[in-house]
Amino acid sequence: MDLNSIEEKMDKSISVLKENLAEVRAGRANPAILNKIMVNYYGVPTPINQVAGISVPEARLIVIQPWDASILKEIEKEIQKAEIGINPNNDGKVIRLAFPELTEERRKELVKDIKKMGEDAKVSVRSVRREGMDLAKAEQKEGTITEDDLKGMEDKIQKLTDAKVADIDKAIQDKENEIMNI
Repeated sequence: MDLNSIEEKMDKSISVLKENLAEVRAGRANPAILNKIMVNYYGVPTPINQVAGISVPEARLIVIQPWDASILKEIEKEIQKAEIGINPNNDGKVIRLAFPELTEERRKELVKDIKKMGEDAKVSVRSVRREGMDLAKAEQKEGTITEDDLKGMEDKIQKLTDAKVADIDKAIQDKENEIMNI
């Protein structure tokens, strides 16, 4: 049994969590909220960052400047469709996304959502642990590893799981601090 494949699966769960956390709007302008928005560019769905320059000139402002002015309306339409909670402001050359100040109530709501994302990631990591444990037990039943090897493998998988859960807790805590201390 390969411990590296188990670790890779756990790391994948954590990277998905971190991508999702990056997209949570924390009151500060973060271009990551545009990552999943696709623009129809000459009939091909294309990520915004491949058809426009995205900059953050101020803490609460994202400026999107398309390289081809003809897709300005298309970008604006897709941002509105994505329901990111911000209305785009189009001046004919660039699109501005102004982030409003977060209320205390909204911050608490975001923290609750973030904690749920963290729990989902932990469930995913524990699911990978269970698969690893089941594989080890199956190998022991087949006789490819001894009972002592099985115990050692289970300990390694558990230690790996504990480390990954701690990584998840740290990522959640960091994002919570970012939201509550803006």
